[in-house]
Amino acid sequence: MRKIQAIILAGGKGSRLRPYTTVLPKPLMPLGEFPIIEVIIRQFKHYGIENIAISTGHLAELIEAYLGNGRKWGVKISYVRETQPLGTAGAIKLVKNVEEDFLVINGDILTDLNFTDLIEHHKRNKFAATIAVKARKVKTDFGVIEMDASCALSDYIEKPEHKSFVSMGINVLSKHCKEYIQDNESIGMPELMLKLKNAREKVYCFPTRALWLDLGRLDDFESAQEVFAKFSKKFLQS
Repeated sequence: MRKIQAIILAGGKGSRLRPYTTVLPKPLMPLGEFPIIEVIIRQFKHYGIENIAISTGHLAELIEAYLGNGRKWGVKISYVRETQPLGTAGAIKLVKNVEEDFLVINGDILTDLNFTDLIEHHKRNKFAATIAVKARKVKTDFGVIEMDASCALSDYIEKPEHKSFVSMGINVLSKHCKEYIQDNESIGMPELMLKLKNAREKVYCFPTRALWLDLGRLDDFESAQEVFAKFSKKFLQS
């Protein structure tokens, strides 16, 4: 695979993980003996992704002090800093000289996704944007009532499960997608993807069965500790 650049979004305040994130940025929250962002960087190295830009904001100095220039892991790390929150897509605009295609990942993701497969799928199909997605089942804890316009009972379903595809917080974008982001614009990745779609750009999804956990909430973070301990060799292939 031709070399590709990656951008790690690490500027969020991690408000759902307070009080821990009042003194520690979310990407430095530990999984075993490693911060989650180090796990991501080690995975990138394994897949030959060695040019990494990190967007920082909250407690940026701690992230930059820990990771440095990336030499420790055999990668090159550069930084851009958000002086104001720019959302999950706005920070991309700060990264200069991006390559023709680049990967964007949230800095709090635990996954064993094969990045090579994702990137090659994007390149082979010449997509503008590719969204990594995973099927999730959500169980409703109550009996769900369906009724018609007169309020007559149509159906009564006890604790149904709903299956949907969710974004994994991992995307591959082509360089020209940056043109859809204004300077200093606060814009989320969903808004950017819909803007691209409405402009008739090729925006497609990449469904996967890979292990995936978003560490954004305390219960998810605790679950990730167990998953990482059980499958650490899967996540630390480098």
